[in-house]
Amino acid sequence: MKKEIMGGLVSNALLLLSLNVMLVLTTFAENVVASREPSGMKRTLVAVQGVVYCKPCKYPGFETLLEASPLQGAVVRLQCNNTKYPQSQEAKTDKNGYFLVQGAKMVTNYGAHKCKVFLVSSPLDSCSKATDLHLGMSGATLNYQKPPSDHSSAQRLPFSLFTVGPFAFAPASCPQH
Repeated sequence: MKKEIMGGLVSNALLLLSLNVMLVLTTFAENVVASREPSGMKRTLVAVQGVVYCKPCKYPGFETLLEASPLQGAVVRLQCNNTKYPQSQEAKTDKNGYFLVQGAKMVTNYGAHKCKVFLVSSPLDSCSKATDLHLGMSGATLNYQKPPSDHSSAQRLPFSLFTVGPFAFAPASCPQH
């Protein structure tokens, strides 16, 4: 009798353990898929924001924005290769170095992983060398910007907001110290 009770308890324990393992694996699989795609999101257009700075000569060779200043009029390009014909949009930065570039009408949040943002040009001859800080030259992938928790303002946006950077230009040459 004790053997039957022990066998039943072991069977029940194994059943509970396997159910817990299945639950953990299912939750893990759902989280992996959720991290790749904007789950629970409807298909929307894409917009990308970021900031561009001008680095001073003070820290040559270092990837830092110490004492950098916002760069007004810098041009960035959003390049998406998720359609038969690559889509490209450009935007200029404002006085704070901020840019917001909206993707072409064919580019949605479901294909945002195939988009990158690049530095294009600086309006200043004194700060015209593009740097690869945060992949500004080689192309930065988009990071999804989760809407505010209240959703009131986010629901009104006609696009999914992504972020890149900050990027930087530097002087073409600096005096030797």
